[in-house]
Amino acid sequence: MTGKKILMIVGDFGEDLEIMVPFQALQMVGHEVDAVCPDKAEGDTCKTAVHDFRGDQTYLETRGHDFTLNATFDDVDPADYDALVVPGGRAPEYLRTYDGVLEYVRHFFEAEKPVAALCHGPQILAAAGVLDGYEMTSYPAVAAECEAAGCSWVDEVTTDRNLVTGQAWPDHAEWLAAFMDLLGDEVSHREPATAD
Repeated sequence: MTGKKILMIVGDFGEDLEIMVPFQALQMVGHEVDAVCPDKAEGDTCKTAVHDFRGDQTYLETRGHDFTLNATFDDVDPADYDALVVPGGRAPEYLRTYDGVLEYVRHFFEAEKPVAALCHGPQILAAAGVLDGYEMTSYPAVAAECEAAGCSWVDEVTTDRNLVTGQAWPDHAEWLAAFMDLLGDEVSHREPATAD
């Protein structure tokens, strides 16, 4: 496997696990991951949020970590990257208002490069107008928004052409494995170990 160069678009109060886990896991297997945020520079931080599912009608949110950006949004060129990761949390609801974010996303779809989006991340894809004709998933509360953007929403981790989507951080193992398949990594799928 040859490591790929991956762009990750993050923002304040993005979901902690959906930023930290793919950022570190993709690096662990040899990929270079640049995490960027509009209006912030390399070395700046984004505050993350932890979303937990405790049986309520929606998730519970608590303060997460300070995630340090390792690249500057205005200095990157999406053409230099092989793939894109769009985590969820609350950040996508305002990140989708940045023209630069939408332009970056459109580049990956126009070039048919791998894109992994999770949870509320598809809000950005919907705003970029790139979901028409795709089968995908997202956090269930975002399903109507995705369908309005022209996709067919399903209730499971899904790969359709260049797009891999999952519903939230509990999907990490399956979602990341599917994304790594698209990146050309050799992924061994196996049942998780159980405690005896």
